[in-house]
Amino acid sequence: MAQKIVIVESPGKIKTIQKYLDKSYKVVSCYGHVRDLPKKHIGVDVDRDFVPTYVVTPSQVERIKALQALTDKASFIYLATDDDREGEAISWHVREVLKLPTGKYKRIVFRSITKQAIQQALQAPRDLDRHLIDAQQARRILDRIVGYLLTPVLWKRVTNNLSGGRVQSVALRLIAEKEQEVQAFVSEAKFKVTASFSLPHDNLLKAQLPKDFTTYQEAQEFIQACPPALFFIEEVKQHRIHRAPPPPLMTSSLQQIAAQELGFSVNKTMTLAQKLYEQGKITYMRTDSLHLAPEALVAAKKVICATYGAGYHKKRHYKNKSDQAQEAHEAIRPTRFDVVTLAGDSGIQRLYTLIRRRALASQMQDAAIDKTTATIKISTRPEKLVAKGEVIHFKGFLASYQTEGTSIKSHALPPLQVEQRLERQWIQAHETYTKAPARYNEGTLVKKLEQLGIGRPSTYRSIIATIQQRDYVEMTSREGQAKPCRIIRLDGDDIEEKVIENIFERERNKFFPTSLGMIVNKFLLKYFKNIVNYRFTAHTEIELDRIAQNKLLWKEMLATFYQPFNQQVKAALLKRTNEEAEPNGEFSRHLGEDPITKEPVIARLSRKYGPLVQIGKVSDEKKPRFASLRPEQLLDYITLEEALALFVFPRQLGEFEAEPIHVKNGPYGPYIKHRDKFVSIGKRYDAYTITKEEAIELIELKRVANTPLKTFAEEPTIAIFRGPYGPYIKTGKKNIAIPKGRDPLILTLADCQEIVAKAPTRKKRSFKKKKKTTTKKNSQAKRKSP
Repeated sequence: MAQKIVIVESPGKIKTIQKYLDKSYKVVSCYGHVRDLPKKHIGVDVDRDFVPTYVVTPSQVERIKALQALTDKASFIYLATDDDREGEAISWHVREVLKLPTGKYKRIVFRSITKQAIQQALQAPRDLDRHLIDAQQARRILDRIVGYLLTPVLWKRVTNNLSGGRVQSVALRLIAEKEQEVQAFVSEAKFKVTASFSLPHDNLLKAQLPKDFTTYQEAQEFIQACPPALFFIEEVKQHRIHRAPPPPLMTSSLQQIAAQELGFSVNKTMTLAQKLYEQGKITYMRTDSLHLAPEALVAAKKVICATYGAGYHKKRHYKNKSDQAQEAHEAIRPTRFDVVTLAGDSGIQRLYTLIRRRALASQMQDAAIDKTTATIKISTRPEKLVAKGEVIHFKGFLASYQTEGTSIKSHALPPLQVEQRLERQWIQAHETYTKAPARYNEGTLVKKLEQLGIGRPSTYRSIIATIQQRDYVEMTSREGQAKPCRIIRLDGDDIEEKVIENIFERERNKFFPTSLGMIVNKFLLKYFKNIVNYRFTAHTEIELDRIAQNKLLWKEMLATFYQPFNQQVKAALLKRTNEEAEPNGEFSRHLGEDPITKEPVIARLSRKYGPLVQIGKVSDEKKPRFASLRPEQLLDYITLEEALALFVFPRQLGEFEAEPIHVKNGPYGPYIKHRDKFVSIGKRYDAYTITKEEAIELIELKRVANTPLKTFAEEPTIAIFRGPYGPYIKTGKKNIAIPKGRDPLILTLADCQEIVAKAPTRKKRSFKKKKKTTTKKNSQAKRKSP
């Protein structure tokens, strides 16, 4: 008997779904998109109503053949791809590629992989939603037009191998503008005053001044007035506050909270969430809804009442404030609230706990917290110290945040009475510095994109990946810098003043724009303001939603955008002005003069070597000198002094084996020169601070790598070496990896010859000679597809 075929996107879902169906069903996967616009040309006829040309993805050819064989014999086909625009479009492409006849297929959707959800979906099949398909198609074509027309402009006007995109360029702008804020910020010193008082029964009271002093003199005068001072409790205020639980998680908030609490990247979070969904443990993980289904509310209530008591439950309904939210979906929640622990990867368990905790907490009572504020009067000064404490009166939803063996911490103030005299232990003023605006990490960048209405939950991961792959931004950590901090401390009757060093501006896993990213952003702001305009990008998402709701025709939306954008492209491709004498002169900065040679010092972007500083001009008879910027330096902000410091090479570190060691900076990075050998420094050491001992270590490591593990007298052209990726056989100019499990030290010449003979031959890359005369359309077609 012919089977009914259920086609899903991901192969990870097959096993879970199959166990909920009888043998008359067979679950298979299409492995995501089966066709797309071609890579080698734009694939959209902009002159004929934006008609797209789709081609089967090369990696999917065999998969399509296998699906075709199954569906030809099937009695019925269910298209069960994900319940969103992208999933709807994938189902449509599958139908088109497999040429499924009307009446033999239906579309089904489910938002959790449970037996009930699967059975309900099969009982309510529907037709493909043409409007959802049009919305996805409009987004894909719009992004292709932007990327395909914008990319050649960037290649010609900036440098090669760049790309621009409707959403990625806006994300880059956010990071670049944040960097401008940081660079413009001027840190100022301030003095924070804290104090400690002894109370009866060995209690301590910690307090501080609500307002910091701005000068050393102010802080010093305050501390000097304290030795004879009397300290009294002037006022004690108590009040109760109620703290409501946060809503259940949606995609963006899941990415933010996982980054904040678990240290997960957006990519890791979504990968683990995908596994949880495919295993049937959580509902669909790509959603911007805060809604919980009625059955979920019942299940949550049951667990809350059984675990904490009926007094902890409170039924709540949440709604996303954004007009763009797709409320048809649910928030991310467990499919079974009574499941607490999962087998397997600890990362999956931690993410599941986060999701379950938030969903449970959203259906619990407010926490009641008693806050106490004590004001302390100083007899010799008008300022008043303040001590604060809080006690949890009723845990409410906070009870769900407790884990076994832990408790919710309270910070209660000791019993205090008005006019009570306090015995001072110590009081001090500690110098600190105002902080620059915080750079974005993955969580805060996602939050900002969401606030601006840019992108969709499903796109944040790819946006972040793209701007890093293009070398526009990098996620990195920086150690910060040490600053002297003055401390004035009164302990007993003695005033002590000292200076210590504290580290400021330390950054952990933050986004830093590269010089290339800053230049690309500047160029786009100059020539394509609408593309990097926050309102335009957010408005596009609204229009895509209108298309999905059948309130706007997708071709009209594209036509409205294309005409003015095409004019911007033509304007940006005009030749450089005569004022731009240097290559990429539009992006160069004249920093000043070299005090020795009196030649100009210029910071600019080189097409071949990236951001660099040069002394002298290309047009001069004397050849300019060049130096690459350090990783943390930006063309926009490097100073003349910092630029001149880059020309310290070659550095001589001393001698090794009676020969000098030089550190030089080449076009591909810093290296060590010893005798006639060159050793790359790489990222292990800093070329500006590397020591003689560290250089010798690198030289000897290079020698070990170049020394064969084994040679053969009868065949000197074959030898065994140890490389960074494992042992290999070198024969002539070829390097052949030794198979795993084979000991390189016991291999015979015959063994080596056998391994070489069995090694797959690499195909030589063929380079076609370009014709001298090429039409503009064809030259664009040869560019790499964005």
